This record gives sequence, C-alpha cells and structure tokens, in this order.
Amino acid sequence: MKTLKVALLGCGNVGSHVARILLDDADELAARTGARLELVGIAVRSPDAPRDVQLPRGLFTTDAEELVRGADVVIELMGGLEPAGTLIRQAIAGGAAVVSGNKALLARQLPELSALADTAGLQLSYEAAVAGAIPILRLIRDSLSGDRVTKVMGIVNGTTNYILDAMDSTGAQFADALAEAQRLGYAEADPTADIEGLDAAAKAAILATLSFHTPFDLGDVHCEGITGVTAADVAAARDAGMVIKLLAIAERVEGSGGEEGICVRVHPTLLSRDHPLAAVHGAFNAVFIEAENAGELMFYGQGAGGRPTASAILGDVVSAARRVVVGGRGRTETTTGNVRAVPIDDIQTSYSIGLEAKDETGVLAAIARIFTEHGVSIEAMRQTTHPADAGQTDSATLRFITHTGRESALAATVEDVRRLPVVREITSVLRVEGN
Repeated sequence: MKTLKVALLGCGNVGSHVARILLDDADELAARTGARLELVGIAVRSPDAPRDVQLPRGLFTTDAEELVRGADVVIELMGGLEPAGTLIRQAIAGGAAVVSGNKALLARQLPELSALADTAGLQLSYEAAVAGAIPILRLIRDSLSGDRVTKVMGIVNGTTNYILDAMDSTGAQFADALAEAQRLGYAEADPTADIEGLDAAAKAAILATLSFHTPFDLGDVHCEGITGVTAADVAAARDAGMVIKLLAIAERVEGSGGEEGICVRVHPTLLSRDHPLAAVHGAFNAVFIEAENAGELMFYGQGAGGRPTASAILGDVVSAARRVVVGGRGRTETTTGNVRAVPIDDIQTSYSIGLEAKDETGVLAAIARIFTEHGVSIEAMRQTTHPADAGQTDSATLRFITHTGRESALAATVEDVRRLPVVREITSVLRVEGN
C-alpha cells in the first residue's frame, strides 16, 4: 500500500485532535483512502507547550518550511495570514494537496490560492473554515453545483449565538452572558473577533464565493456585531414572538441600477420564532439555503470545538489523499462568475426601530409623517408610557416594525426620526428577516 506523507502545521485544540485521529485511526483511514497516511511532523512554535492530547514528542518541530518540503498532504491549522499564506503557497509549489481551516486567510485570498492549486492540478480543501463539523461547503460546491443558489443565511459563530441565546432564555444582560461564555470556554479572553462580527464576516465571504461562483472578500461584507444588543431589545423581541440572532447573509438582489448583484452582510437580525434558525440554541451553528430548484435547505450541527472541527479536517484529508491515490486533477472551485458585490443600501428588508420620545400630542403624527416622506410603511407599533421624573415630562417607549422596503430608505427614515425634537433617543435598530 502506498504511503502518503502528511505534514501538520499547528497543534492547538483542533490540531491536537487531528494528530490524534491520524495516529489512532491509521488503519481505518488507510482502508478508506487506499494509502497509509503517515504523520511525518507537527510544526509548532513551542514543542514543550502543554496540550490536551498526548502526542509523541519526536513529531514536533519548529521548522515548518522543512516539514512542508516533500509532504504529499499539508494540513494548515496555524491561523492568521502569515506565515500560513506563505507556507500554503510553498506546499502547492512543492506538489502537495492542502487542507486548511484558516477562515481569516481564505476570506482574503481564496480566489488566488484556488487558482494556484488549479494551475498545479492539486486539491485545496477548507471545509473546517465555516461551521465546524457541518459539511456545508462541500454541499454547496458539489451537491448544489447544478442549481442556482439565491440566498444563504446562517448562524456561523457559536460564541455570539450562545450569548444571544442566554440573553433570550435567562434575561441576562450582554456583559453577563459574555462573561459566562468566557467561563465556559466558548469565548476567548479577547472576544472582539466574535462579538464584533469579524469571524462571521470572514465565513460569509467564503460562503458567498462558493454559492455564487464569484470571488468575494472581507471588503465586500457589511459587518455589525452584537455589542449594541440590550436585554430590552431581547425582551421586546420575545414579546413580539421573535428572537435575535447574529446572521451571515449572502443573497442575490437587484441593484439601484436594475442589475443583479450579491449583497454579503453580517448583523444582528430579528427572526420569527417559527423560522428554523430561531431554534438553534447554545453554541451550535446552522445554515439555511434557498435555491431555485432545491428550494429551502437547512443544516445544523456543532460549529466549533476540537473534535467536531477535526472531523471536517479529516474528511478533507481523506478526500485529498484518495485523489492522490486514484490520480487526476484536484477538485477546484468555480469562481469564474462576474456578479458584482452590491452595498447593503440596495437590499430589501424591514426594520424594527426602538425609540424614546416625549409622551405628548402630535408625537406619533410627526413620526408617521417622516415614514410617509420616505415611502416606508409601518406594519406594527407598540407603545409603553413612563411617568415623568421630577422636572421632566412623561415619556414613552415606541417600537415600530416596518413593511419591507429598500435599506437606503429605511436608514434615511431612522436618521430623520432621530432629529425630531420630540424624540429623545433611538435605542435600537434591527433588521428583520422573513417578515
């Protein structure tokens, strides 16, 4: 039986489990691929660093470039742009198939790296870069390659879903839910990439590239995080039969000039509790796809963690190794489309707007007039009146849900309402999906 040399770059939580599976399940993997997968080394910064999985000390090296040289399959789990990008290029130049889970790198350089692999006839795989164990990329790339995807909408960051779910189920404030997520290991000590939506934005760019066969990168993604979501927002959503989720969305839209484009966005979103994505709890991920012929599809599973993500990595490794054994060109992506990225201003959506206003005659009329001026209609409105404090007039909390309209008109409406003398504060603006 042929032996393929496997080089592993990085040995964190995911890398440790990848190495464990390669060693412990060597016979089963050989039976599936038709070749022995020999783990020839693991490149790390510190060979003596403590790890959850006990691995042979002799496998560790600090010389990643030497390890890549001569490998048949290179698994890149280092993260970051460099040296990961350079090492992947060196692996492809040396004739190795590459498996990566590096969403930050792929969100910026996927078209370039795919082109390099295609020219070399090699396979570049990255299932683990989006939604952990959920085989969503392979499904979009292969199973839906003969269909026309119109929209992809997903919960692709487990940390933010855990936080928002905790706020919904317990009434916790954002800061308390975040602290609990950190205590449980769902959130990093520095959670910026998660709570500001940056992690989800990188995944959205990858999903859009595959779904619409056109290169998209982080610069094409409108990104908003969840730090502005309050317990009052969550409670109001619950009262309205809705839930707030951080969604990554990529969809076909009609641009302002009438031409078709793709809008890629990440932001907190209100969903009806009847929507399949509303039932995704804890740190789980899910992706909802709409296609012209397949219709609506939903995929759910663990989106993070060492074992689930290692499962996705090994799936790619088996596929790449099998291709080497059988021969032929590697499977590459079709990114020859020419659909332009359009700004979020061009989408059709609806808003939930929360504000604090004076409780006096004419307030609703003034607000309604501005909605009318921008061609925005109100679907529902709730009002809660608050008695005045000493020296103040009575106030009211108003929450509006609009009918569907163009984002640019909705945003302009909010800004003009904000400037009304009777409006004290716009407390929240959330987009609504499936309304």
